[in-house]
Amino acid sequence: MSRRLAAVDIGTNSVRLLVADVEGDDPATARVDLLDRRMTITRLGQGVNATRRLDPDAIGRTVDVLRDYRGAMDTLAATQVRATATSAARDAANRDDFFARAKEALGVEPELLSGEEEARLSFLGATAELEGEPAPYLVVDIGGGSTEFVLGTEKPEGLISIDAGCVRVTEQFLASDPPAPEELSAAVSVVRDHLADVARELPGIQGARTLVGLAGTITTVAAIEQGLPEYDRERIHHFRLSRAAAEDVFRTLALEPADVRRHNPGLEAARVDVIVGGTIVLVSILRAFGFDEVLVSEADILDGLIRSQVP
Repeated sequence: MSRRLAAVDIGTNSVRLLVADVEGDDPATARVDLLDRRMTITRLGQGVNATRRLDPDAIGRTVDVLRDYRGAMDTLAATQVRATATSAARDAANRDDFFARAKEALGVEPELLSGEEEARLSFLGATAELEGEPAPYLVVDIGGGSTEFVLGTEKPEGLISIDAGCVRVTEQFLASDPPAPEELSAAVSVVRDHLADVARELPGIQGARTLVGLAGTITTVAAIEQGLPEYDRERIHHFRLSRAAAEDVFRTLALEPADVRRHNPGLEAARVDVIVGGTIVLVSILRAFGFDEVLVSEADILDGLIRSQVP
């Protein structure tokens, strides 16, 4: 029996919606037919690293998008929705105020995910449709405020979340335009320290055979590498982004001021100011764990949220 399900992911940098028809009783093998998939950058986590509070304007932008998403779900007659919030909301003292407004807009209260649960859902979404790729998999989700790592084959066998994402790294270290060499060096050093923690917590990481990369930083770097003038899911999903190409994109973006950087095909305007921070995380991961490439995936935590509602 087919069910029409919806998922909303409220992240530090963006808010996303997925509505799909789902058939089957096993979360890992159910057939998922996409009906609507949307992403809007609202920068909910703007300034939260410094103030530990969600900015009123950022809340307003996010709630407006959630209201639009509720309309889209109603138009498609979705029968069930799961909504979640991640790093920015975890860190904010006024998150209850935001959750109340989000519930009013969506009709359901968002769940506050731990980094570990976020990682489990990302793994479920990213690996459900992998065919012919050697396991174990290391699934990496670079968000705005945090990055999740999940190691496993058929299910997560180890996971960790670190406080390094495109927005957090940018706000902590990259004040100049373009970033000064010492700012880049400091950011790389701190991310490297975080990755040393990952290596200690996930000792099996050296045995991972396929690195799967999720979320906007990685898909954006893939789009820039291919010079895509507009978003093309078919060309991004399961694109093999080499370490050499990622390094090249990083060098290009890091040396350009924002008014030049914004003209790179594949880089949407709302990511111009945080893409260097995100790319530092991506390149540092490739360097630290010795991967020659990352398999870019458009199936991620949203898909995991859909599958988590099965049966």
